[in-house]
Amino acid sequence: MTPAARLAFVLFAAAAWGQNLEWYVGELGARHVVFAWGFPSEPGNSIGRGARSFGEARITVDGRTAATTSPWMRIDGLQPDHLYSYRIELAGKHAGEGKFRTWAEDAGRLTFLVFGDWGNGSRRQRDLAAVMARTLRECAAQGDPVRFVLSTGDNIYSTIPGVLNTNSGDRDSHWISKFFEPYREMIRSVPFYPVLGNHDGNEAESRGDLAVYLDNFFFPGGAPARYYSFRYGSLAEFFALDTTANTEAGPPRRDLGPGSEQTRWLRDALKRSTALWKIPYFHHPPFNAGPRHHRERNDQLLAHWLDLFEAASVRVAFHGHEHNLQWSEANPRSRGIRFIITGAGGELRRGDVTARMRQANIAAFAPQAHFLLVRIQGSRMTVQPLSTGPVQVRDASGQAVALPLTVELGLSHGRALDPFPRRAGGGASARTNFPR
Repeated sequence: MTPAARLAFVLFAAAAWGQNLEWYVGELGARHVVFAWGFPSEPGNSIGRGARSFGEARITVDGRTAATTSPWMRIDGLQPDHLYSYRIELAGKHAGEGKFRTWAEDAGRLTFLVFGDWGNGSRRQRDLAAVMARTLRECAAQGDPVRFVLSTGDNIYSTIPGVLNTNSGDRDSHWISKFFEPYREMIRSVPFYPVLGNHDGNEAESRGDLAVYLDNFFFPGGAPARYYSFRYGSLAEFFALDTTANTEAGPPRRDLGPGSEQTRWLRDALKRSTALWKIPYFHHPPFNAGPRHHRERNDQLLAHWLDLFEAASVRVAFHGHEHNLQWSEANPRSRGIRFIITGAGGELRRGDVTARMRQANIAAFAPQAHFLLVRIQGSRMTVQPLSTGPVQVRDASGQAVALPLTVELGLSHGRALDPFPRRAGGGASARTNFPR
């Protein structure tokens, strides 16, 4: 873009800020934050890591200012577990403001949200997003802030999935009604850490969806990633995995066998992890009673991963794909792990699956739109499903299941279960200090 064209674009954008400008916290840690901003309604790459420049941006955090011509900025040198105010100026004009809290380094507790299969632009999605935003406000007021949101995949859907693959997420403008608008309040203070679903690429929709996904989300390693891990202090490490067949070239193909690069990475990452909780999350659930995907037999496809999880003392994992709420039995068949399906953040399948639950190794089920509020306190985790109304979870006999679900760690983890461990860590390490 020539200087004159860039100036013309900035002047045009400045006039349209009230409608078009979006900004968000892309990534966060104990001592850093990443902001991104742009105009997703404009053509081309208009928001995300690879977006074009919109002129000089100035980011002010608690009175300290840094400038960039990039459409995103990483700020280092922050203090752990501190509430910061920020202000964004673009081309000399006020663009936006908000607050965020850095992560704790010596973490004894953690609160986060999990949900999946959401980005369809529906009334159901928007209503649930409003409850999620309210939950963030309530947790913050209680002194127990939500630190991040995990997405279990199928982040942006096409107009009619599998039938009319338009507005599928392969352009930034498709993300407005399906991401930026519904979660606007949330993403201005906490990051999303997603995994891919089959609707995020050419497995079920457009190949171009994958590139936009990798550009618009920011990942803990500092570069686009289809699988990755991140830590919250020494309390928990999360392993975001890719079970999809989405490809950047060629026909759809999965690459997650015992000898795959991803499996080798996972094996090494689990061995290196010293976190008390090791929490994988990926789109396709190993155990599933349906009503649509119960024939996939992912417990066999992913048996080598389940063996790795068992060896690493994993006790819980999160998934999407089926558009309801389910969790597995914690028994020898599941390697003692609770596999939790949370796949109704926008999409929903209401079919009754109780007749298949025992055969599918599923302990509980609810055909409702929902998200999960997860709290870890030392060696104890609680998982509370929330919705626009009460969530009614049933077992295979139709009896009500007490909530929240509780997951406890055992002493087999090889060290004392201190609820307030003192190992340093949390997020990526600082690279460049905030200018003073």
